[in-house]
Amino acid sequence: MSVTELPQAATTAGLYTEIQQFYAQQMHLLDDGKVEEWAHTFTTDGVFAANAQPVPAVGREAITAAAAAATEAYAKAGVQRRHWLGMVSVEGVTDGAVNARCYALVIETPRGGRPEIKASTLCEDRIVRVEGAWQIEDRQITRDDLV
Repeated sequence: MSVTELPQAATTAGLYTEIQQFYAQQMHLLDDGKVEEWAHTFTTDGVFAANAQPVPAVGREAITAAAAAATEAYAKAGVQRRHWLGMVSVEGVTDGAVNARCYALVIETPRGGRPEIKASTLCEDRIVRVEGAWQIEDRQITRDDLV
């Protein structure tokens, strides 16, 4: 199917902007080491799965623990991580939920060193409204070098 053959999307410019802002705020939280706040952008029973990990983190508690361990390890190593998201696509708007896809580059900068792209990934999310706020119900990360 070509871009010109895509069905009319139910995505509005406002919704698209909301999802982009959600992603920006979410990645700022993670990159700033605000793990608890970042984990609260997932539903209580949310899933974070990645092809680089043997098992998904299921539930906000497990997601928090995994993110905290990684954040602590990078801090101890003196490495700043940044996530750069782009090519956001919002589709499948149904019952207050959307399916979103984007590309994410993970950039690592060691203290005193030069930034390096460490991973190129596809991020596929199911995002739902919970008490008026967007939260991720299911996140699937696919690292390009592992496919």
